[in-house]
Amino acid sequence: MNMESIIFDMDGTLWDSAKSVADSWNEVLCDIKDVRIRLTDDDIKGVMGLTLDVIADKFFGSEDHSRSMEIINLCGEHENDYLRSHGGILYDNLEETLAFLSQKHRLFIVSNCQSGYIEAFFAYHGLGKYFSDHICWGDNLLKKGDNIRFIMEKNGITDAIYVGDTQGDCDSAYYAGTRFAYASYGFGTANRYDIMLKSVDELMDFFRE
Repeated sequence: MNMESIIFDMDGTLWDSAKSVADSWNEVLCDIKDVRIRLTDDDIKGVMGLTLDVIADKFFGSEDHSRSMEIINLCGEHENDYLRSHGGILYDNLEETLAFLSQKHRLFIVSNCQSGYIEAFFAYHGLGKYFSDHICWGDNLLKKGDNIRFIMEKNGITDAIYVGDTQGDCDSAYYAGTRFAYASYGFGTANRYDIMLKSVDELMDFFRE
């Protein structure tokens, strides 16, 4: 398969950080006296791929929006620090896959996460050397489809595939004019795709052909 660039989603595609995120958020929530909610790994997996403003309304909707955003921003800031020292669970053979793909393709990340999250992933796991560029919702508040377009225009990408695990990833990829590889091993579902992956290292097989 010939494609110049491969653009990746983060959660459910490159790694599973749900436990670390839940643990870090609960540390923050324990210090906020008027918030009694505590979050599980499954709670976090259920909102992976959503932007922080949407997650704030989902988990802290009983608060007014400004208060919800205050809480979620505290959680996000602590989460980045926590991930820098604890990391998450990488999918099997991820580094081998990235090393192989980066020999002939430029690799990118486009995510709906907060600013600093991708950098925390790089800092703990040492995988930043494989990626040419990255962008997230927290950097510019753009929707994922627009950020895929943004990173393509910025880097002169004309032929790419986006790898993600949710319907939102699917819709964003086609909106941006790329093909879509569905990471079925991740957290969500997708109703159409050009490639279905049962594991991240299957990308090596597709790009060998």
